[in-house]
Amino acid sequence: VQLQASGGGLVQAGGSLKLSCAASGSAFWINTMSWYRQAPGKQRDMVAAITSGGREDYADSVKGRFTISRNNVENTVYLQMNNLKPEDTAVYYCHADGNVPVPATIKVRFVEVWGQGTQVTVSS
Repeated sequence: VQLQASGGGLVQAGGSLKLSCAASGSAFWINTMSWYRQAPGKQRDMVAAITSGGREDYADSVKGRFTISRNNVENTVYLQMNNLKPEDTAVYYCHADGNVPVPATIKVRFVEVWGQGTQVTVSS
């Protein structure tokens, strides 16, 4: 599976952007799809996540401003970002994880995949 993210760009504070991330290949095993971000000199942090069942989770810093959604048929996850702030400036990464059956066994193995980043820059 490969993840292809798009939708980043430059926006003024208070503006909006929508990120998209499409999973290509055999994606039946994906459970959670997430967005992370990493600002220069900082660690990569989770921004929002959504399970295949639709359960959402958000970082406190984006609650009420960002909305994650997902199309399970097309294996695509979106991040609608409203009321953007300069501190939201970062490279945003798409992430997917789940359990893949191990052939000829009843076991599964945990798999996670990262997409390439997309730059989001919010000017003040």
